[in-house]
Amino acid sequence: MELGKLVGQINDWVWSPVLIYLCLGVGLFFSLRGRFLQVRHFGGMLRLLMDGKSSEQGVSSFQALAMSLAGRVGTGNIAGVATAITFGGPGALFWMWVVAFLGASTAFVESTLAQIYKERDSAGHFIGGPAYYFEKALGKKWYGVLFAVCAIIACGVLLPGVQANAIADSLQHSIGIAPTVSAAVVSILLAFVIFGGVKRIATVAEVVVPFMALAYIIVAMVIILLHLGELPHVLGLIVRSAFGMDAGFGALLGLAIQWGVKRGVYSNEAGQGTGPHPSAAADVSHPAKQGLVQAFSVYIDTLFVCSATGFMLLITGLYNVQDPHNADAYLYHGVNGVAAGPGYVQTAMENIMPGFGAMFVAVALFFFAFTTIIAYYYMAETNVRYLSRTLKLEWMIPVLKIVAVGVAIYGSVKTADLAWALGDLGVGMMAWLNIVGILFLQKPAFAALRDYEAQLKAGKDPIFDAEANGVHNAPIWREIAANYRAMDKQ
Repeated sequence: MELGKLVGQINDWVWSPVLIYLCLGVGLFFSLRGRFLQVRHFGGMLRLLMDGKSSEQGVSSFQALAMSLAGRVGTGNIAGVATAITFGGPGALFWMWVVAFLGASTAFVESTLAQIYKERDSAGHFIGGPAYYFEKALGKKWYGVLFAVCAIIACGVLLPGVQANAIADSLQHSIGIAPTVSAAVVSILLAFVIFGGVKRIATVAEVVVPFMALAYIIVAMVIILLHLGELPHVLGLIVRSAFGMDAGFGALLGLAIQWGVKRGVYSNEAGQGTGPHPSAAADVSHPAKQGLVQAFSVYIDTLFVCSATGFMLLITGLYNVQDPHNADAYLYHGVNGVAAGPGYVQTAMENIMPGFGAMFVAVALFFFAFTTIIAYYYMAETNVRYLSRTLKLEWMIPVLKIVAVGVAIYGSVKTADLAWALGDLGVGMMAWLNIVGILFLQKPAFAALRDYEAQLKAGKDPIFDAEANGVHNAPIWREIAANYRAMDKQ
């Protein structure tokens, strides 16, 4: 059996309807338990973005957000949206919004847990993630080890190839740069950043991600404003298609949900277990602060960037929707000779902004995808360091750096279909382990939320006392709380 078919069969099992419903159900449950914290604390999220400064021990809230967004905002925001619309119809965008809204509460839980159960590495920097909170809070070290192994495989081997492939594809489509040249450029730049350590990664993410995300959203808004009269029709089409009420796309109801949720989870990563890694690196006075910041990052990723892509495609009509019963037929055929992916977005922008559109998408995708590869490397390294605590695997870190560069080269020259299939497999593996795990571990996260809200109500700048909130096996918070109280007295 060829590799592509094998990976596809495994994906059919991993991404069964059970995982789809689990992502939506857990997000809804956490939203209800947190009394829709993603709405109640929206204003507080904006204020917290600028809370805290980087220190010798950790990065600032904004740097952690940027590192997280580096992982969240990537090819999924451009190519992923185009793919979701191709196979799930316009309604897939609606289900991406649903995943983002509900997923914000999931992102809060997992990121707050990462803050609570973080540690210091050998250099004294904060480090953590799902493997750490599974071991400490769940008391199941084998589960933490299993997640760490899956995360290393997914983030270090499977996922970077998708991003590298998107870079190569967009540059070839826009200005004819050969994939081999793209591979060489990406690999050199990647080596420079990842060999510089977590501080260099945070610095690059802090500068590049906000700038490119804002630039992309602004250009997309200009295009939408130029076609403002089409917006009501497009919104109606999205809603009708999402519930199978559109005559043209009625047959795609199940696929709209499936592709919307799959690409939504892939894009915003809520519940996937990637966001907690940079979250743990932040130096904050209370775990809920970083949890709320990371909840907001889901909004930025999906409600802003993904929506910008979706509206551009649907307003211009430059997209295709494949017939689920005939691979050679289309339910809607708006563009010729372009494969599902960044080419759709480039075609749409180039049609409206000739000589600029395709190049702009290529540049945006380059930076989005490149910073995502960097973020994936950081997550893989974090899990190697977790395993190294007991297995003495420090030698794996330089090996991982070389593998990351090699995967970027390989992904640039391989076919997009295989790259996406491998990426989906990596996301699915991590999502299964993390979502099931945090269902059993939610109590400390919501205890932290209640404590945070109580201190805010009392007019305090919240400082977390783990023991007082019934949270055990988190000794680092005695030191952190003492340091912040001492700073308050100065």
